[in-house]
Amino acid sequence: MFEQSSSNLPKPNMMSRSNLNLIAVCQMTSTSDIEANYKTCEQLVHRASQMGAEMTFLPEGCDFISKTKEEAVAMAISLDGDLMSRYKNLAMKYDQWLSLGGVHLKEDGNMLSNAHILIDNFGKIIAEYKKTHLFDIDIPNVVRLKETDQTIPGTKLISPVRSPVGRVGMAICYDMRFPELSIALTKRGADILTFPSAFTQTTGMAHWEVLLRSRAIENQCYVAAAAQTGKHNEKRTSYGHAMIVDPWGTILACCREGTDVCVANVDHDYIQQVRKGMPVWAHRRHDIYGNVLFNGDTL
Repeated sequence: MFEQSSSNLPKPNMMSRSNLNLIAVCQMTSTSDIEANYKTCEQLVHRASQMGAEMTFLPEGCDFISKTKEEAVAMAISLDGDLMSRYKNLAMKYDQWLSLGGVHLKEDGNMLSNAHILIDNFGKIIAEYKKTHLFDIDIPNVVRLKETDQTIPGTKLISPVRSPVGRVGMAICYDMRFPELSIALTKRGADILTFPSAFTQTTGMAHWEVLLRSRAIENQCYVAAAAQTGKHNEKRTSYGHAMIVDPWGTILACCREGTDVCVANVDHDYIQQVRKGMPVWAHRRHDIYGNVLFNGDTL
């Protein structure tokens, strides 16, 4: 038999508003100026609040994007420092959950970690995920980015976090290229997969949208992808196109060029409709190709 046609599969019921939660994804151009970056984040969260968002997602490098690895190590922050306190206050001020999609945390030995932080509307840090897949690329005369020069990889995944907008699966940027991570998070109950990013212009043009839509389709989850955009310094430019994708792979919202914020609803009934109409989770052949493990434990 052939798989059923799209006309027989569920479409979102926009007439039913009982199980919807509005989320916002942000787009910005971070530099090495931490204060200017924070002010931009505050403006974005304010705009998201005015639009009615319950949770706002900020991109990787929302604290800063440095010119050199030495500068990054020197500027790295701590969870109990002043900048993080300001983000906690920001969450309380606007009564929102915040996703800080990638901040540079100080580590031992002149190293740092790339950490995705969730803060609730009471200003409490709820979860911390350290990026597990580090992005190393060296294309002569085009771009050189090697996270392993100064960044320590994370060693574990974080179970999806219960939030007012659903269960949030935490990842960062390059993690989206590894579908096993998304499968593991979804099997643990994720409703929303998050990929805050600073994609390069070259890889973004080729792969950004197709990767995000693929992760949404194959896991039947919403995808929230905040993004860096534009020229950060003379060595680095990001692709942008922050977006929200639904479980059918439809792009619900996408930021315009430059600093921006866009919103869309997470429809929890629609997640279940899609999974019922295309029951891939019941059809997996683990007897043939094995199973995905979550931090070494069988799911």
